[in-house]
Amino acid sequence: MSLNEAKRIAAHRAVNEWVQTDTAIGIGSGSTVVFAVERLAERMKLENLNVACVPTSFQARQLIIEHGLQLSDLDRNPQLDVAIDGADEVDNDMVLIKGGGGCLLQEKIVASCAKNLVIIADYTKNSKKLGDQYKKGIPIEVAPMAYVPIKQHIQKCFGGNLKLRMAVAKAGPCVTDNGNFILDWEFANEKIYNWPDVNRDLLMMPGVVETGLFVNMATKAYFGMADGQVRTQERNA
Repeated sequence: MSLNEAKRIAAHRAVNEWVQTDTAIGIGSGSTVVFAVERLAERMKLENLNVACVPTSFQARQLIIEHGLQLSDLDRNPQLDVAIDGADEVDNDMVLIKGGGGCLLQEKIVASCAKNLVIIADYTKNSKKLGDQYKKGIPIEVAPMAYVPIKQHIQKCFGGNLKLRMAVAKAGPCVTDNGNFILDWEFANEKIYNWPDVNRDLLMMPGVVETGLFVNMATKAYFGMADGQVRTQERNA
């Protein structure tokens, strides 16, 4: 089974199990979410569902519009029943790395407004510990004026290396939807980190807007496997 097919079966399973009529849901970002929106649109037509969709990014907003779904926002729906999103990596403790696509701030805001955060991914995103499979580091969204001191401070406190994410089709740094820069922290994989503590310490640094560490947020993860099965993982209560 291809990775796209693995993503598809995970996304369809999650939408089938979590989306009900007369609810408000968060729509995440990334390649796997495309299949979730595809399935949601199918169910809307078949079952005449009434579902308000709150996007986490420009990409998610366009997907909602293109599939004829009901576009909403956190002003109209500040409390969501579920948010469905992808992840760059999920460890055994259900700690996530997100933000490979640069949408971590809005993704975390939407996730924090949902009763449940459901993750959909293919089998390559499931790891025993962070860094086992995802090698691009933890994204950290920062105020542009502070990226150099933040970079130096993190390297001094936690080790590893931080790189300013550069844009692909323009000269200069990648700029988020919120006008900020992203530092990708390639942490020392041989070290053992207490991710809740690390996340808290990072967020205390002036100039750090948000981190791509999602700690104690995900309720359940669905992984499409190479053999066509869907493996699930839940956060311990």
